[in-house]
Amino acid sequence: MILPEDRWWAAEPKWRAAEEYGFDHAWTYDHLGWRNLVDGPWFSAVPTLTAAAMVTSRIKLGTFVASPNFRHPVPFMRDVITLDDVSDGRFLLGIGAGGTGYDSTVLGEPELTVRERADRFIEFSEALDGLLRTDNHDHDGTYYAARGARNLPGSVQRPRPSFLVAANGPRTLALAAHLGDGWITTGKPADTLDEWWSGVAELAERFSGALESEGRDAARIQRHLSLDSAPVFSLSSKEAFADAAGRAAELGFTDVVTHWPRSGTPYEGRETVLEQVVDELLPGLQGR
Repeated sequence: MILPEDRWWAAEPKWRAAEEYGFDHAWTYDHLGWRNLVDGPWFSAVPTLTAAAMVTSRIKLGTFVASPNFRHPVPFMRDVITLDDVSDGRFLLGIGAGGTGYDSTVLGEPELTVRERADRFIEFSEALDGLLRTDNHDHDGTYYAARGARNLPGSVQRPRPSFLVAANGPRTLALAAHLGDGWITTGKPADTLDEWWSGVAELAERFSGALESEGRDAARIQRHLSLDSAPVFSLSSKEAFADAAGRAAELGFTDVVTHWPRSGTPYEGRETVLEQVVDELLPGLQGR
């Protein structure tokens, strides 16, 4: 995860290095502003990923995660198709319901309840799925409408780029199991590491149940865990990362996401630890 906070001359080497290090995917946050960094520099996710696609050739690139807080499915469909084209089919579409905070208030719209955000996200996802799959698509919903929306030439990936659905609640977990090619979770808020892993295990079990209810093959569904939602930064040490990645694998996660170390909070750390993980741990993890 590379936060979109640096000017491109400083950000570009990180995206190049992520590929050179051998990581399978690299992500950026899709926000207009984020938490305590809202008063600092921040860049848009879609142009950032487009630029990253131009300086890489293998690594998959994704949004972590796009939300309906400030996006409409029709113009976003065009962004998705364009990113997938520029990256030659390497784009991963992470989507989520969107939370409270700057993204949800800056456009001057009323705050939604948790239930309303879930309703909007389900409609957003279903509309976006239809728009990417079908040219001349119509949608008439509570939150969005589309009239004869064109999607030519379509995406490189067929029938559309992979949907990785961020979900922790029952309705969004059901959506991930129904519509997603993968699931993303941050776990549940917790004060201790053991409590956090207990919450992750509970969510993983619930997602497995949702897949079973949908009759889907669990072996074909990616499971992504954001390690740094835990109380301990995963790159605080090589040992911390090894422990976190191992525990995630035991719980059935196919992929883990860590943050490029920053000079300050959040995710404060040293790039030397990242390099140790790359040299000593990454090949073994990918070979599992």
